[in-house]
Amino acid sequence: MVIERQIFYTFLILVFSIVLFGASDLDIYIQDMFYNFKDHMWIVNRDLEPWKFIFYDGIKKLLIFIGVVFLFFLLFFRNAQRVKDYKRGMAVVVLSAISIPLIVGGVKMSTNMPCPKNEVHYGGQMIKTAVWQSYAQPYKSMKHISCWPAGHASGGFALMSLYFLFKTKRNKMLALGLALSLGWVMGIYKMLIGDHFLSHTVITMLISWLFILMVNKPLERWVKN
Repeated sequence: MVIERQIFYTFLILVFSIVLFGASDLDIYIQDMFYNFKDHMWIVNRDLEPWKFIFYDGIKKLLIFIGVVFLFFLLFFRNAQRVKDYKRGMAVVVLSAISIPLIVGGVKMSTNMPCPKNEVHYGGQMIKTAVWQSYAQPYKSMKHISCWPAGHASGGFALMSLYFLFKTKRNKMLALGLALSLGWVMGIYKMLIGDHFLSHTVITMLISWLFILMVNKPLERWVKN
C-alpha cells in the first residue's frame, strides 16, 4: 500500500510541476542567472574541457558501465547466493537504467519545447511556451525541437533505483542521495550551458522516480530474494 501511495503522490507532484512551470516565469527567472546578457554568452562554454568530459561524455559512459555490470551479474552469476539475495533490486536497477533514458527520450521526441538557447530571450528564434500549447505562425513551421524534459540527467536519476537494491534504511537513503546528487549535477551542467531549464530536470527526476516505483511494485510479487 505504501508503494501505491508513493506512485499516486509522485504523479500528482509531476502534474503540479508541469502546470507550475508552464504557467509561470520561474524557469526564466532562474535561467537568467546563468546567462551573460552583455556578452550574449552562457556562463559555461559547452566545449570547455575538462568539464565537457566530466559532466557529459565521461559521466554518460560511467552510467552505461554501471548498468552493464548489473546486467552482467544478473545474466551470468544469477545462481550465486549474493546475486540471489539482491536479484530483485538488481532487476529494478537494470530495467530502470535501460528504460528511463528511452522513456524520457520518447517524451522529448513527442514534444516541441525549446531549450533556453533556442528562445528569443537568450538570442534564439523561438518563443517561450508551455508543453500543452501550440506555436502560432511563424514559429509553427520552424524545425521541431526536442528539449523537454532533460534527457542527459535521466541516466543519473535512473540510479535512484539503487534505493530498492539495499536492505537497510541508511544504505537506501545514501544510495538515493547519491543518485539525486548525480542527476542534479548532470542537470545543472546542462542549465549552465543553456541546454535546459530547471523544469526540464525536475520533470525528468519525477518521471524517473515514478517509473522506478511502478517497476518495483510488480517485481515485489514476481521476484523473491
